[in-house]
Amino acid sequence: MVTSTIKTSDQVLQTTISLLQDLFGSSQQRNFAVRLWDGTMWRPDAGSQEPVRFTIVLQHPGALRKMFLPPSDLTLGEAYIYNDFDIEGDIEAVIPLADQFMSGQWGKMEQLRFGQRLLSLPSNTGQARPEDAAAKLRGARHSKERDRQAVTYHYNRSNDFYALWLDSRMVYSCAYFTTPDDDLDTAQEHKLDYICRKLRLRPGERLLDIGCGWGGLVIYAAQNYGVEAYGITLSGPQAELAQRRIQEAGLTGKCKVEVRDYRDVNVANSFDKIVSVGMFEHVGETLLPTYFKQAWQLLRPGGVFLNHGIASNTFIPAQWKASFGNHYVFPDGELVPISSTLRAAETSGFEVRDVESLREHYTLTLRRWVRRLEAHAEEARKLTNDVTYRVWRLYMSASVYAFETGRNNIYQTLLAKTDRGDSRLPLTRSDWYV
Repeated sequence: MVTSTIKTSDQVLQTTISLLQDLFGSSQQRNFAVRLWDGTMWRPDAGSQEPVRFTIVLQHPGALRKMFLPPSDLTLGEAYIYNDFDIEGDIEAVIPLADQFMSGQWGKMEQLRFGQRLLSLPSNTGQARPEDAAAKLRGARHSKERDRQAVTYHYNRSNDFYALWLDSRMVYSCAYFTTPDDDLDTAQEHKLDYICRKLRLRPGERLLDIGCGWGGLVIYAAQNYGVEAYGITLSGPQAELAQRRIQEAGLTGKCKVEVRDYRDVNVANSFDKIVSVGMFEHVGETLLPTYFKQAWQLLRPGGVFLNHGIASNTFIPAQWKASFGNHYVFPDGELVPISSTLRAAETSGFEVRDVESLREHYTLTLRRWVRRLEAHAEEARKLTNDVTYRVWRLYMSASVYAFETGRNNIYQTLLAKTDRGDSRLPLTRSDWYV
């Protein structure tokens, strides 16, 4: 009986090494290694002298089965967050290797061959997976109640968790870098000021921030541009912290943050300027006309609306429904091409005045977030749990790759509600760059 067990273990080990060779042996990437559960090391080129940037650690004999059956980014992501495998070293360098595998055009014979060997690996190894980790939303998609559930799932984990890796103002959106060496706090302050200049804020104006997060922009705009700022969010913990920061800054009479859906702000023509930063991805393509029409109705004639949001690439089909991100990060989140955004804005009555891509800026932002999260790994696990830490480490690292390769983009779009054709805007953008 003992001999049989040892023989089976040897067979599993050999099958795993054989699969690694077939899956990754022909890869152009040579800067990694794989460590098996018994300490065995494998490299795509055994004689390579190239430094190892990362090591994939297979935690148990059934790890490859959990990673690749069925082959999808959801399957692979779940295998990582539930510790079927771990990543030591530079996680960003892992993403191109995973993408190479996922985008490979496997023929039917190859699929059969890989599938049979993966199925021969143990299925009953690894830790139990908690059923409540993935988002489970109820109700009609993008209804007010379901949107509240989605935002609650993402943001209500812990304010302290986000504070570990965001800047001091807790601005959870793409920063603006004047040089690649800017630190995160500097780059986020640049972004806040750049938005205020794009909006051309003036003392006494009323500003609405749709999806205001922890209040960084409304506080900055009130302090530095003298506006009356009103922010809305669907997250209770965000609003509570934002209000506390407003009080600490002595801005109670100038700023206010509330928990409210953008569809429930019913004060027509009451804001001089409107901004939305990093909330747009929650709206959903079918509700874009509702979103822009609501902003148009709230804005006074001659006002402008700056919409800052992530966009998908027109030439790459969106797979949000079955994606890892939709299950564990942004449930019901949707990325649409910038062309769809502009069409919806124009149909709602806006005039498009400026569109700027900040794609490279988001790559720099995300890298800083990942480094800061990794530097506070133990604190993050204590505040939440190991699964949450792994979800954010993986999601943000994969996002670096998506922006760096142009799979995703991010745009600031300035929209005007003209006053019988008068945009009230200057002839040039020179004041933005003073």
